[in-house]
Amino acid sequence: MNVAIVGATGAVGQEFLAVLEQRRFPVSRLILIASQRSAGRELTFAGHPVRVEPLAPERFDEVQVAFFSAGRSVSREYAPLAVRRGAIVIDNSSAFRMQPDVPLVVPEINAGTMHGHRGIISVPNCTAIILCMAIWPLHRISRIARIVVSTYQAVSGAGARALTELHDQTVEALRGRSPEPRVLPHPIAFNLFSHNTPIAENGYNDEENKVMEETRKIMGAPDLPITATCIRVPIPRAHSESINLTFTDALSEEQARAALAAAPGVRLVDDRAANRFPMPIEASGGDDVLVGRIRRDLSQPNGTGLALFACGDQLRKGAALNGVQIAEALLAQRG
Repeated sequence: MNVAIVGATGAVGQEFLAVLEQRRFPVSRLILIASQRSAGRELTFAGHPVRVEPLAPERFDEVQVAFFSAGRSVSREYAPLAVRRGAIVIDNSSAFRMQPDVPLVVPEINAGTMHGHRGIISVPNCTAIILCMAIWPLHRISRIARIVVSTYQAVSGAGARALTELHDQTVEALRGRSPEPRVLPHPIAFNLFSHNTPIAENGYNDEENKVMEETRKIMGAPDLPITATCIRVPIPRAHSESINLTFTDALSEEQARAALAAAPGVRLVDDRAANRFPMPIEASGGDDVLVGRIRRDLSQPNGTGLALFACGDQLRKGAALNGVQIAEALLAQRG
């Protein structure tokens, strides 16, 4: 299969390279695409150098699958061109996620929605993916009636420059100097703040609105009540989420643990005796979403409330891994 990666030199693009190699995806020819500024660079795939080419419509000739991770504006302009030239586009931006005719896919949850796609399949927001992976196994045995989620999102989700800023500010703060923000709107070293996206008219920032809207679409529950608070924290990699659920019927802690332990792509980390629960340092670089800290919500005495905590690598399952899994599911559907 001829495969293209658009945005190959970015953090997610390079993660696509690693995941394709690690999962031994059947790549016949690999086309790496980036901006004119990055064209000519060489990246390594399966032990061989591959030259990065500038973005142009003809790059998609004879390409079967194109992974896009170069931002919304690039996806809007070039994804339809790639489809017209015969490629299936797996898009990691927000460009098409909420379009009714574009599947928004987490393969462990709703791979069936890809049937009848029109050439573009969207990878959801990383935070929505981690949330849905943690709650879908529970929703299958007792329907969720309400979600309250607070997120603690790693700096690498804001890009490589933000990650460098975290490092530099930490060094400055430890030297007794006041960190000066240049990439993020506020100091991030030894601090946290509301997610660095604009506030919409409803009072929620863009990230919170994405999480709420996309979770409903992924779960096929357009009227699901959900409220989100998204916070940027001084963690290099892997997002964390505190999740409070209300179910239509009572669900015990034991039932929840059993369902999560059996769920693909989820790893149960719930050791009360050792006070060991999901941590971003252990989720970083891994494929599983870690879920634990499972307990009854004592404010809901009828047994319909549970609280839990989840961590997941936003560059792996939150982006590149999920995209490659979509491509694998497409191959499986072809037989």
